[in-house]
Amino acid sequence: MEEGRKLRREAGLIGLLFASMGGIVGSGWLFGPLTAAQTAGPASIIAWMIGAVAVLLLSFVYAELTTAFPRGGAVVAFPKLSHGSLIALIMSWVVFLGYVTVAPAEVLGVMKYAHNYLPGIVTPDAASPLGFIEAAGLLALFVVVNFFGIRWVLQLNTTLVWWKLLVPALTAVMLIVVGGHFENLTSHGFSPMGTHGILSAVSTSGIVFSYLGFRQAIELAGESSNPRRNLPIAVVGSVVIGAILYITLQVALIAAIDPKDLAHGWAKLTFKGIAGPFAGLASLLGLGWLAAFLYIDSVISPAGTGIIYTTTTSRVLFAIGNEGLMSKGLSALTERGVPVVALAITFLFGLVFLFPFPQWQTIVNYISSVTVLSYGIGPVVLLTLRKTLPIEGHPRPFLLKAAWPVAGLAFIISNLIIYWSGADTDNYVFGMILVFFVLFVAYEMFTKGSLAHLEWRGAWWLAPYFVGMWLLTRMGPKDLTGGSGLLPMGIDMVVVAVFSIVILMVAIASGIPEPEEARATILAGEPELLGPM
Repeated sequence: MEEGRKLRREAGLIGLLFASMGGIVGSGWLFGPLTAAQTAGPASIIAWMIGAVAVLLLSFVYAELTTAFPRGGAVVAFPKLSHGSLIALIMSWVVFLGYVTVAPAEVLGVMKYAHNYLPGIVTPDAASPLGFIEAAGLLALFVVVNFFGIRWVLQLNTTLVWWKLLVPALTAVMLIVVGGHFENLTSHGFSPMGTHGILSAVSTSGIVFSYLGFRQAIELAGESSNPRRNLPIAVVGSVVIGAILYITLQVALIAAIDPKDLAHGWAKLTFKGIAGPFAGLASLLGLGWLAAFLYIDSVISPAGTGIIYTTTTSRVLFAIGNEGLMSKGLSALTERGVPVVALAITFLFGLVFLFPFPQWQTIVNYISSVTVLSYGIGPVVLLTLRKTLPIEGHPRPFLLKAAWPVAGLAFIISNLIIYWSGADTDNYVFGMILVFFVLFVAYEMFTKGSLAHLEWRGAWWLAPYFVGMWLLTRMGPKDLTGGSGLLPMGIDMVVVAVFSIVILMVAIASGIPEPEEARATILAGEPELLGPM
Protein backbone atom coordinates (compact mmCIF):
# COMPACT_ATOMS: atom_id res chain seq x y z
CA MET A 1 0.00 0.00 0.00
CA GLU A 2 1.38 3.37 -0.92
CA GLU A 3 2.35 5.66 1.95
CA GLY A 4 -0.43 7.92 3.13
CA ARG A 5 -3.24 5.98 1.48
CA LYS A 6 -5.84 4.55 3.84
CA LEU A 7 -9.41 3.40 3.82
CA ARG A 8 -11.50 6.53 4.28
CA ARG A 9 -13.82 6.98 7.29
CA GLU A 10 -16.76 8.23 5.23
CA ALA A 11 -19.47 5.72 6.19
CA GLY A 12 -22.17 7.23 8.42
CA LEU A 13 -25.01 5.54 10.30
CA ILE A 14 -27.47 5.44 7.40
CA GLY A 15 -24.77 4.32 4.99
CA LEU A 16 -23.79 1.40 7.25
CA LEU A 17 -27.37 0.42 8.09
CA PHE A 18 -28.33 0.49 4.44
CA ALA A 19 -25.16 -1.40 3.48
CA SER A 20 -26.35 -4.26 5.69
CA MET A 21 -29.94 -3.91 4.47
CA GLY A 22 -28.63 -3.92 0.91
CA GLY A 23 -26.94 -7.23 1.68
CA ILE A 24 -30.05 -8.71 3.30
CA VAL A 25 -32.58 -7.73 0.61
CA GLY A 26 -31.20 -9.24 -2.57
CA SER A 27 -32.11 -12.31 -4.60
CA GLY A 28 -33.03 -14.08 -1.35
CA TRP A 29 -36.38 -12.36 -1.11
CA LEU A 30 -37.23 -13.16 -4.73
CA PHE A 31 -36.73 -16.93 -4.33
CA GLY A 32 -36.27 -17.76 -0.62
CA PRO A 33 -39.94 -17.77 0.48
CA LEU A 34 -40.91 -20.14 -2.36
CA THR A 35 -38.07 -22.61 -1.77
CA ALA A 36 -38.73 -22.47 1.99
CA ALA A 37 -42.44 -23.22 1.43
CA GLN A 38 -41.59 -26.15 -0.85
CA THR A 39 -39.21 -27.48 1.81
CA ALA A 40 -41.24 -26.91 5.00
CA GLY A 41 -44.77 -25.88 3.96
CA PRO A 42 -46.40 -23.16 6.11
CA ALA A 43 -43.93 -24.03 8.87
CA SER A 44 -41.41 -22.13 6.74
CA ILE A 45 -42.55 -19.17 8.86
CA ILE A 46 -40.91 -20.91 11.82
CA ALA A 47 -37.78 -21.50 9.74
CA TRP A 48 -37.46 -17.74 9.09
CA MET A 49 -37.85 -17.11 12.83
CA ILE A 50 -35.14 -19.65 13.69
CA GLY A 51 -32.82 -18.09 11.13
CA ALA A 52 -33.50 -14.62 12.52
CA VAL A 53 -32.71 -15.68 16.09
CA ALA A 54 -29.51 -17.41 15.01
CA VAL A 55 -28.21 -14.45 13.04
CA LEU A 56 -29.40 -11.95 15.66
CA LEU A 57 -27.28 -13.71 18.28
CA LEU A 58 -24.28 -13.44 15.97
CA SER A 59 -25.06 -9.78 15.33
CA PHE A 60 -24.93 -9.05 19.08
CA VAL A 61 -21.51 -10.70 19.26
CA TYR A 62 -20.17 -8.68 16.36
CA ALA A 63 -21.64 -5.44 17.69
CA GLU A 64 -19.13 -5.66 20.56
CA LEU A 65 -16.21 -6.81 18.41
CA THR A 66 -16.62 -4.24 15.65
CA THR A 67 -16.89 -1.28 18.02
CA ALA A 68 -13.78 -2.41 19.90
CA PHE A 69 -11.76 -3.16 16.76
CA PRO A 70 -13.23 -1.23 13.80
CA ARG A 71 -11.00 -2.38 10.93
CA GLY A 72 -11.57 -2.94 7.25
CA GLY A 73 -12.14 -6.67 6.64
CA ALA A 74 -12.76 -7.03 10.36
CA VAL A 75 -13.78 -10.69 10.33
CA VAL A 76 -10.26 -11.60 9.20
CA ALA A 77 -8.60 -9.36 11.79
CA PHE A 78 -10.56 -10.62 14.83
CA PRO A 79 -9.12 -14.20 14.95
CA LYS A 80 -5.62 -12.79 14.57
CA LEU A 81 -6.08 -10.63 17.65
CA SER A 82 -7.29 -13.53 19.78
CA HIS A 83 -5.51 -16.61 18.39
CA GLY A 84 -2.69 -15.47 16.11
CA SER A 85 -1.80 -15.32 12.44
CA LEU A 86 -2.25 -18.98 11.46
CA ILE A 87 -5.88 -19.19 12.50
CA ALA A 88 -6.49 -15.78 10.94
CA LEU A 89 -5.05 -17.04 7.66
CA ILE A 90 -7.16 -20.22 7.70
CA MET A 91 -10.33 -18.32 8.57
CA SER A 92 -9.52 -15.73 5.92
CA TRP A 93 -9.80 -18.50 3.33
CA VAL A 94 -13.16 -19.51 4.79
CA VAL A 95 -14.42 -15.92 4.85
CA PHE A 96 -13.25 -15.29 1.31
CA LEU A 97 -14.79 -18.53 0.01
CA GLY A 98 -18.10 -17.39 1.47
CA TYR A 99 -17.98 -13.77 0.36
CA VAL A 100 -16.68 -14.16 -3.17
CA THR A 101 -19.58 -16.40 -4.19
CA VAL A 102 -22.36 -14.00 -3.21
CA ALA A 103 -21.99 -11.63 -6.16
CA PRO A 104 -22.20 -14.59 -8.59
CA ALA A 105 -25.32 -15.77 -6.71
CA GLU A 106 -26.93 -12.35 -7.20
CA VAL A 107 -25.98 -12.41 -10.88
CA LEU A 108 -27.68 -15.81 -11.23
CA GLY A 109 -30.73 -14.38 -9.45
CA VAL A 110 -30.97 -11.56 -11.99
CA MET A 111 -30.63 -13.99 -14.89
CA LYS A 112 -33.18 -16.46 -13.51
CA TYR A 113 -35.85 -13.79 -13.18
CA ALA A 114 -34.98 -11.97 -16.40
CA HIS A 115 -35.34 -15.21 -18.36
CA ASN A 116 -39.09 -15.01 -17.65
CA TYR A 117 -39.58 -11.88 -19.75
CA LEU A 118 -36.49 -12.03 -22.00
CA PRO A 119 -36.32 -15.78 -22.75
CA GLY A 120 -34.64 -15.37 -26.10
CA ILE A 121 -32.01 -12.97 -24.81
CA VAL A 122 -31.16 -13.90 -21.20
CA THR A 123 -30.39 -17.49 -20.15
CA PRO A 124 -31.62 -18.73 -16.72
CA ASP A 125 -28.18 -19.79 -15.45
CA ALA A 126 -24.45 -19.86 -16.28
CA ALA A 127 -24.34 -23.49 -17.40
CA SER A 128 -24.13 -22.59 -21.10
CA PRO A 129 -21.38 -20.55 -22.82
CA LEU A 130 -23.82 -17.68 -23.46
CA GLY A 131 -25.03 -17.76 -19.87
CA PHE A 132 -21.46 -17.65 -18.58
CA ILE A 133 -20.66 -14.62 -20.76
CA GLU A 134 -23.79 -12.81 -19.51
CA ALA A 135 -22.88 -13.60 -15.90
CA ALA A 136 -19.32 -12.38 -16.43
CA GLY A 137 -20.60 -9.10 -17.87
CA LEU A 138 -22.76 -8.43 -14.81
CA LEU A 139 -19.90 -9.28 -12.44
CA ALA A 140 -17.67 -6.85 -14.33
CA LEU A 141 -20.31 -4.14 -13.93
CA PHE A 142 -20.28 -4.62 -10.13
CA VAL A 143 -16.50 -4.12 -10.13
CA VAL A 144 -16.67 -0.98 -12.30
CA VAL A 145 -19.14 0.64 -9.89
CA ASN A 146 -16.74 -0.02 -7.00
CA PHE A 147 -13.93 1.90 -8.66
CA PHE A 148 -15.74 5.16 -7.86
CA GLY A 149 -14.95 4.79 -4.14
CA ILE A 150 -16.75 3.87 -0.92
CA ARG A 151 -18.70 7.13 -0.56
CA TRP A 152 -20.18 6.78 -4.05
CA VAL A 153 -20.95 3.08 -3.53
CA LEU A 154 -22.75 3.72 -0.24
CA GLN A 155 -24.71 6.65 -1.69
CA LEU A 156 -25.82 4.49 -4.61
CA ASN A 157 -26.64 1.62 -2.26
CA THR A 158 -28.69 3.88 0.03
CA THR A 159 -30.76 5.04 -2.94
CA LEU A 160 -31.29 1.47 -4.13
CA VAL A 161 -32.22 0.19 -0.66
CA TRP A 162 -35.19 2.56 -0.40
CA TRP A 163 -36.53 0.91 -3.54
CA LYS A 164 -35.51 -2.56 -2.34
CA LEU A 165 -37.46 -2.11 0.90
CA LEU A 166 -40.51 -0.48 -0.68
CA VAL A 167 -41.16 -3.11 -3.36
CA PRO A 168 -41.10 -6.24 -1.14
CA ALA A 169 -43.11 -4.45 1.56
CA LEU A 170 -45.71 -3.39 -1.01
CA THR A 171 -45.70 -6.92 -2.44
CA ALA A 172 -46.35 -8.49 0.95
CA VAL A 173 -49.27 -6.18 1.71
CA MET A 174 -50.92 -6.57 -1.69
CA LEU A 175 -50.61 -10.37 -1.80
CA ILE A 176 -52.04 -10.70 1.71
CA VAL A 177 -54.96 -8.37 0.97
CA VAL A 178 -55.83 -9.62 -2.53
CA GLY A 179 -54.86 -13.28 -2.05
CA GLY A 180 -56.25 -13.92 1.40
CA HIS A 181 -56.11 -17.74 1.22
CA PHE A 182 -55.19 -18.15 4.88
CA GLU A 183 -56.68 -21.64 4.83
CA ASN A 184 -53.43 -22.64 3.12
CA LEU A 185 -51.76 -22.40 6.53
CA THR A 186 -53.52 -25.55 7.72
CA SER A 187 -55.26 -27.25 4.78
CA HIS A 188 -52.33 -29.63 4.16
CA GLY A 189 -51.00 -29.44 7.69
CA PHE A 190 -48.97 -26.58 9.11
CA SER A 191 -45.78 -28.65 9.07
CA PRO A 192 -46.27 -31.33 6.39
CA MET A 193 -42.55 -32.16 6.15
CA GLY A 194 -42.07 -32.29 9.91
CA THR A 195 -39.18 -30.97 11.95
CA HIS A 196 -36.56 -32.01 9.42
CA GLY A 197 -38.30 -29.86 6.78
CA ILE A 198 -38.14 -26.78 9.00
CA LEU A 199 -34.49 -27.29 9.92
CA SER A 200 -33.46 -28.06 6.37
CA ALA A 201 -35.22 -24.92 5.14
CA VAL A 202 -33.14 -22.76 7.49
CA SER A 203 -29.91 -23.75 5.75
CA THR A 204 -30.85 -24.72 2.21
CA SER A 205 -33.68 -22.44 1.04
CA GLY A 206 -31.91 -19.10 1.21
CA ILE A 207 -32.97 -18.08 4.74
CA VAL A 208 -29.52 -17.90 6.33
CA PHE A 209 -28.12 -16.71 3.00
CA SER A 210 -30.47 -13.71 3.16
CA TYR A 211 -30.01 -12.76 6.81
CA LEU A 212 -26.21 -12.90 6.71
CA GLY A 213 -26.24 -9.72 4.68
CA PHE A 214 -25.91 -7.93 8.04
CA ARG A 215 -22.16 -8.51 7.79
CA GLN A 216 -21.70 -5.63 5.33
CA ALA A 217 -21.47 -3.07 8.14
CA ILE A 218 -18.88 -5.25 9.89
CA GLU A 219 -16.59 -5.35 6.87
CA LEU A 220 -16.92 -1.58 6.44
CA ALA A 221 -16.17 -0.92 10.13
CA GLY A 222 -12.78 0.57 9.27
CA GLU A 223 -14.56 3.19 7.15
CA SER A 224 -17.13 4.25 9.76
CA SER A 225 -17.12 7.88 10.80
CA ASN A 226 -18.38 7.01 14.31
CA PRO A 227 -18.08 3.27 14.98
CA ARG A 228 -19.09 3.42 18.63
CA ARG A 229 -22.56 4.74 17.79
CA ASN A 230 -23.10 3.53 14.24
CA LEU A 231 -22.03 -0.10 14.23
CA PRO A 232 -24.34 -1.62 16.89
CA ILE A 233 -27.37 0.11 15.34
CA ALA A 234 -26.44 -0.91 11.80
CA VAL A 235 -25.60 -4.53 12.63
CA VAL A 236 -28.49 -5.39 14.96
CA GLY A 237 -31.02 -3.05 13.34
CA SER A 238 -30.59 -4.57 9.90
CA VAL A 239 -31.31 -8.09 11.19
CA VAL A 240 -34.46 -6.97 13.00
CA ILE A 241 -35.80 -5.09 9.97
CA GLY A 242 -34.90 -7.99 7.69
CA ALA A 243 -36.66 -10.54 9.93
CA ILE A 244 -39.89 -8.54 9.96
CA LEU A 245 -39.80 -8.16 6.19
CA TYR A 246 -39.03 -11.81 5.39
CA ILE A 247 -41.56 -13.32 7.79
CA THR A 248 -44.25 -11.06 6.34
CA LEU A 249 -43.26 -12.05 2.80
CA GLN A 250 -43.48 -15.74 3.71
CA VAL A 251 -47.01 -15.26 5.05
CA ALA A 252 -47.91 -13.30 1.91
CA LEU A 253 -46.68 -16.03 -0.44
CA ILE A 254 -48.63 -18.71 1.43
CA ALA A 255 -51.81 -16.59 1.40
CA ALA A 256 -51.50 -15.73 -2.31
CA ILE A 257 -51.36 -19.32 -3.61
CA ASP A 258 -54.55 -20.69 -5.15
CA PRO A 259 -55.53 -23.75 -3.05
CA LYS A 260 -55.96 -25.73 -6.29
CA ASP A 261 -52.21 -25.41 -6.91
CA LEU A 262 -51.61 -27.32 -3.66
CA ALA A 263 -53.47 -30.42 -4.84
CA HIS A 264 -50.25 -32.46 -4.73
CA GLY A 265 -48.84 -30.84 -1.59
CA TRP A 266 -46.26 -28.17 -0.87
CA ALA A 267 -43.26 -30.13 -2.12
CA LYS A 268 -44.83 -30.34 -5.59
CA LEU A 269 -46.27 -26.82 -5.60
CA THR A 270 -46.45 -25.31 -9.06
CA PHE A 271 -48.26 -22.41 -10.71
CA LYS A 272 -47.94 -20.30 -13.82
CA GLY A 273 -44.88 -18.06 -13.56
CA ILE A 274 -43.33 -20.00 -10.65
CA ALA A 275 -39.81 -19.33 -12.00
CA GLY A 276 -40.40 -15.73 -10.89
CA PRO A 277 -42.67 -16.59 -7.96
CA PHE A 278 -43.84 -13.23 -6.63
CA ALA A 279 -44.29 -11.73 -10.09
CA GLY A 280 -46.12 -14.89 -11.18
CA LEU A 281 -48.50 -14.70 -8.20
CA ALA A 282 -49.11 -10.99 -8.78
CA SER A 283 -50.09 -11.69 -12.39
CA LEU A 284 -52.44 -14.53 -11.38
CA LEU A 285 -54.15 -12.21 -8.89
CA GLY A 286 -54.69 -9.54 -11.56
CA LEU A 287 -51.99 -7.24 -10.19
CA GLY A 288 -50.19 -6.62 -13.47
CA TRP A 289 -48.77 -3.30 -12.30
CA LEU A 290 -47.19 -5.02 -9.28
CA ALA A 291 -45.74 -7.73 -11.52
CA ALA A 292 -44.09 -4.99 -13.59
CA PHE A 293 -42.53 -3.49 -10.46
CA LEU A 294 -41.30 -6.94 -9.45
CA TYR A 295 -39.63 -7.59 -12.78
CA ILE A 296 -37.83 -4.26 -12.43
CA ASP A 297 -36.86 -5.12 -8.86
CA SER A 298 -35.59 -8.52 -9.96
CA VAL A 299 -32.68 -6.59 -11.47
CA ILE A 300 -32.32 -3.83 -8.87
CA SER A 301 -32.37 -5.95 -5.68
CA PRO A 302 -29.83 -8.62 -6.70
CA ALA A 303 -27.64 -6.10 -8.54
CA GLY A 304 -27.56 -3.77 -5.54
CA THR A 305 -26.59 -6.66 -3.27
CA GLY A 306 -23.98 -7.84 -5.77
CA ILE A 307 -22.40 -4.39 -5.79
CA ILE A 308 -22.18 -4.12 -2.00
CA TYR A 309 -20.82 -7.68 -1.67
CA THR A 310 -18.17 -6.90 -4.27
CA THR A 311 -17.24 -3.97 -2.02
CA THR A 312 -16.96 -6.04 1.15
CA THR A 313 -15.24 -9.02 -0.48
CA SER A 314 -12.49 -6.71 -1.67
CA ARG A 315 -12.20 -5.38 1.92
CA VAL A 316 -11.66 -8.93 3.15
CA LEU A 317 -8.79 -9.36 0.70
CA PHE A 318 -7.46 -5.92 1.66
CA ALA A 319 -7.43 -7.05 5.31
CA ILE A 320 -5.60 -10.28 4.45
CA GLY A 321 -2.82 -8.21 2.89
CA ASN A 322 -2.94 -5.40 5.44
CA GLU A 323 -2.73 -7.83 8.38
CA GLY A 324 0.39 -9.39 6.85
CA LEU A 325 -1.29 -12.78 6.33
CA MET A 326 -0.44 -12.82 2.61
CA SER A 327 1.15 -10.48 0.07
CA LYS A 328 0.97 -6.77 0.90
CA GLY A 329 0.02 -6.27 -2.72
CA LEU A 330 -3.54 -7.20 -1.75
CA SER A 331 -3.78 -3.97 0.24
CA ALA A 332 -2.85 -1.67 -2.65
CA LEU A 333 -5.21 1.32 -2.86
CA THR A 334 -6.03 3.90 -5.49
CA GLU A 335 -6.16 7.63 -4.72
CA ARG A 336 -9.88 7.18 -3.98
CA GLY A 337 -9.06 4.56 -1.35
CA VAL A 338 -10.26 1.67 -3.53
CA PRO A 339 -8.47 -1.71 -3.06
CA VAL A 340 -7.81 -2.23 -6.76
CA VAL A 341 -5.91 -5.53 -6.65
CA ALA A 342 -8.47 -7.00 -4.27
CA LEU A 343 -11.28 -5.99 -6.64
CA ALA A 344 -9.58 -7.68 -9.58
CA ILE A 345 -9.14 -10.93 -7.61
CA THR A 346 -12.76 -10.75 -6.43
CA PHE A 347 -13.89 -10.62 -10.05
CA LEU A 348 -11.68 -13.50 -11.20
CA PHE A 349 -12.70 -15.82 -8.36
CA GLY A 350 -16.34 -14.92 -8.95
CA LEU A 351 -15.96 -16.24 -12.48
CA VAL A 352 -14.29 -19.43 -11.27
CA PHE A 353 -17.15 -20.25 -8.88
CA LEU A 354 -19.71 -20.07 -11.67
CA PHE A 355 -18.37 -23.41 -12.98
CA PRO A 356 -19.24 -25.67 -10.00
CA PHE A 357 -22.31 -23.59 -9.04
CA PRO A 358 -24.03 -22.42 -12.24
CA GLN A 359 -27.51 -22.25 -10.65
CA TRP A 360 -28.91 -20.05 -7.88
CA GLN A 361 -30.07 -22.83 -5.53
CA THR A 362 -26.80 -24.76 -5.56
CA ILE A 363 -24.61 -21.75 -4.89
CA VAL A 364 -26.91 -20.52 -2.08
CA ASN A 365 -26.63 -23.86 -0.22
CA TYR A 366 -22.85 -23.62 -0.36
CA ILE A 367 -22.77 -19.95 0.70
CA SER A 368 -24.99 -20.54 3.74
CA SER A 369 -22.73 -23.24 5.15
CA VAL A 370 -19.34 -21.66 4.49
CA THR A 371 -20.43 -18.20 5.64
CA VAL A 372 -21.87 -19.45 8.93
CA LEU A 373 -18.62 -21.36 9.43
CA SER A 374 -16.67 -18.14 8.98
CA TYR A 375 -18.92 -16.09 11.26
CA GLY A 376 -19.20 -18.79 13.89
CA ILE A 377 -15.66 -17.88 14.91
CA GLY A 378 -17.02 -14.60 16.35
CA PRO A 379 -18.29 -16.08 19.63
CA VAL A 380 -14.92 -17.82 20.11
CA VAL A 381 -13.05 -14.55 19.59
CA LEU A 382 -15.34 -12.55 21.87
CA LEU A 383 -15.11 -14.96 24.81
CA THR A 384 -11.36 -15.40 24.34
CA LEU A 385 -10.74 -11.65 24.39
CA ARG A 386 -13.02 -11.33 27.42
CA LYS A 387 -10.54 -13.69 29.13
CA THR A 388 -7.27 -12.25 27.82
CA LEU A 389 -8.41 -8.60 27.80
CA PRO A 390 -10.92 -8.48 30.67
CA ILE A 391 -13.42 -5.64 30.53
CA GLU A 392 -12.36 -4.41 33.98
CA GLY A 393 -9.10 -3.17 32.52
CA HIS A 394 -10.17 -2.75 28.91
CA PRO A 395 -13.76 -1.44 28.71
CA ARG A 396 -15.56 -1.84 25.39
CA PRO A 397 -17.46 0.95 23.63
CA PHE A 398 -20.37 -1.48 23.31
CA LEU A 399 -20.62 -4.24 25.91
CA LEU A 400 -22.70 -7.35 25.24
CA LYS A 401 -24.68 -8.33 28.31
CA ALA A 402 -24.72 -12.03 29.28
CA ALA A 403 -21.83 -12.63 26.90
CA TRP A 404 -21.25 -16.26 27.85
CA PRO A 405 -24.80 -17.56 27.28
CA VAL A 406 -25.36 -15.38 24.19
CA ALA A 407 -22.04 -16.20 22.53
CA GLY A 408 -22.25 -19.85 23.54
CA LEU A 409 -25.74 -20.22 22.08
CA ALA A 410 -24.65 -18.37 18.94
CA PHE A 411 -21.80 -20.85 18.46
CA ILE A 412 -24.09 -23.84 18.96
CA ILE A 413 -26.71 -22.57 16.51
CA SER A 414 -24.02 -21.69 13.95
CA ASN A 415 -22.81 -25.28 14.05
CA LEU A 416 -26.36 -26.59 13.79
CA ILE A 417 -26.88 -24.53 10.63
CA ILE A 418 -23.69 -26.02 9.14
CA TYR A 419 -24.99 -29.46 10.16
CA TRP A 420 -28.42 -28.85 8.59
CA SER A 421 -26.76 -27.82 5.32
CA GLY A 422 -26.22 -31.50 4.60
CA ALA A 423 -23.37 -33.88 3.92
CA ASP A 424 -22.97 -33.05 0.24
CA THR A 425 -22.58 -29.32 0.87
CA ASP A 426 -20.23 -29.84 3.83
CA ASN A 427 -18.11 -32.27 1.81
CA TYR A 428 -17.43 -29.43 -0.61
CA VAL A 429 -16.87 -26.78 2.09
CA PHE A 430 -14.44 -28.77 4.23
CA GLY A 431 -12.84 -30.32 1.16
CA MET A 432 -11.95 -26.87 -0.20
CA ILE A 433 -10.52 -25.78 3.15
CA LEU A 434 -8.36 -28.92 3.22
CA VAL A 435 -7.06 -28.25 -0.28
CA PHE A 436 -6.14 -24.66 0.62
CA PHE A 437 -4.40 -25.84 3.80
CA VAL A 438 -2.38 -28.55 2.06
CA LEU A 439 -1.21 -26.09 -0.60
CA PHE A 440 -0.27 -23.56 2.09
CA VAL A 441 1.72 -26.09 4.13
CA ALA A 442 3.52 -27.28 1.01
CA TYR A 443 4.41 -23.68 0.10
CA GLU A 444 5.70 -22.93 3.62
CA MET A 445 7.84 -26.07 3.65
CA PHE A 446 9.23 -25.32 0.20
CA THR A 447 10.06 -21.66 0.89
CA LYS A 448 11.11 -21.84 4.56
CA GLY A 449 12.02 -25.47 5.09
CA SER A 450 10.05 -25.66 8.33
CA LEU A 451 6.61 -25.16 9.85
CA ALA A 452 7.87 -24.23 13.32
CA HIS A 453 7.28 -20.52 12.70
CA LEU A 454 3.51 -20.99 12.38
CA GLU A 455 1.38 -20.14 15.42
CA TRP A 456 0.02 -23.66 15.98
CA ARG A 457 -1.01 -22.99 19.57
CA GLY A 458 -3.89 -20.77 18.56
CA ALA A 459 -5.02 -22.77 15.54
CA TRP A 460 -4.67 -26.50 16.35
CA TRP A 461 -8.25 -26.82 17.62
CA LEU A 462 -9.60 -26.07 14.13
CA ALA A 463 -8.60 -29.62 13.08
CA PRO A 464 -10.89 -31.47 15.54
CA TYR A 465 -13.55 -28.80 15.01
CA PHE A 466 -13.70 -29.11 11.22
CA VAL A 467 -13.24 -32.89 11.15
CA GLY A 468 -15.81 -33.32 13.93
CA MET A 469 -18.44 -31.23 12.14
CA TRP A 470 -17.83 -33.15 8.91
CA LEU A 471 -18.20 -36.51 10.68
CA LEU A 472 -21.35 -35.46 12.54
CA THR A 473 -22.98 -34.37 9.30
CA ARG A 474 -22.06 -37.71 7.71
CA MET A 475 -23.70 -39.53 10.65
CA GLY A 476 -26.89 -37.44 10.68
CA PRO A 477 -30.42 -38.53 9.67
CA LYS A 478 -30.75 -39.28 5.98
CA ASP A 479 -33.86 -37.10 5.62
CA LEU A 480 -32.09 -34.09 7.15
CA THR A 481 -28.38 -34.22 6.34
CA GLY A 482 -28.18 -37.05 3.82
CA GLY A 483 -26.04 -38.95 6.32
CA SER A 484 -25.93 -42.58 7.41
CA GLY A 485 -28.62 -42.21 10.08
CA LEU A 486 -26.32 -43.28 12.91
CA LEU A 487 -27.48 -40.19 14.83
CA PRO A 488 -31.31 -40.17 15.00
CA MET A 489 -33.34 -36.96 14.88
CA GLY A 490 -33.31 -35.14 18.22
CA ILE A 491 -30.28 -36.92 19.64
CA ASP A 492 -28.19 -35.57 16.77
CA MET A 493 -28.80 -31.95 17.78
CA VAL A 494 -27.91 -32.70 21.40
CA VAL A 495 -24.64 -34.25 20.21
CA VAL A 496 -23.87 -31.21 18.03
CA ALA A 497 -24.58 -28.89 20.98
CA VAL A 498 -22.31 -30.83 23.36
CA PHE A 499 -19.58 -31.01 20.70
CA SER A 500 -19.87 -27.23 20.20
CA ILE A 501 -19.47 -26.52 23.92
CA VAL A 502 -16.37 -28.73 24.13
CA ILE A 503 -14.79 -27.06 21.08
CA LEU A 504 -15.64 -23.61 22.46
CA MET A 505 -13.90 -24.32 25.77
CA VAL A 506 -10.83 -25.76 24.02
CA ALA A 507 -10.70 -22.79 21.64
CA ILE A 508 -10.85 -20.26 24.48
CA ALA A 509 -8.04 -22.08 26.28
CA SER A 510 -5.96 -21.89 23.08
CA GLY A 511 -6.08 -18.09 22.84
CA ILE A 512 -2.97 -15.92 22.92
CA PRO A 513 -2.16 -15.26 26.61
CA GLU A 514 -0.88 -11.72 25.98
CA PRO A 515 -2.60 -10.36 22.86
CA GLU A 516 -0.45 -7.26 22.58
CA GLU A 517 -1.82 -6.22 19.21
CA ALA A 518 -5.38 -6.40 20.50
CA ARG A 519 -4.37 -4.48 23.61
CA ALA A 520 -2.79 -1.77 21.47
CA THR A 521 -5.68 -1.39 19.05
CA ILE A 522 -8.75 -1.65 21.26
CA LEU A 523 -10.45 1.70 20.88
CA ALA A 524 -12.01 2.15 24.31
CA GLY A 525 -10.32 5.17 25.83
CA GLU A 526 -9.37 6.64 22.42
CA PRO A 527 -12.22 9.11 21.85
CA GLU A 528 -10.52 10.84 18.97
CA LEU A 529 -11.10 7.68 16.91
CA LEU A 530 -14.60 7.08 18.18
CA GLY A 531 -16.14 10.38 17.28
CA PRO A 532 -18.85 12.08 19.36
CA MET A 533 -21.10 9.98 21.58
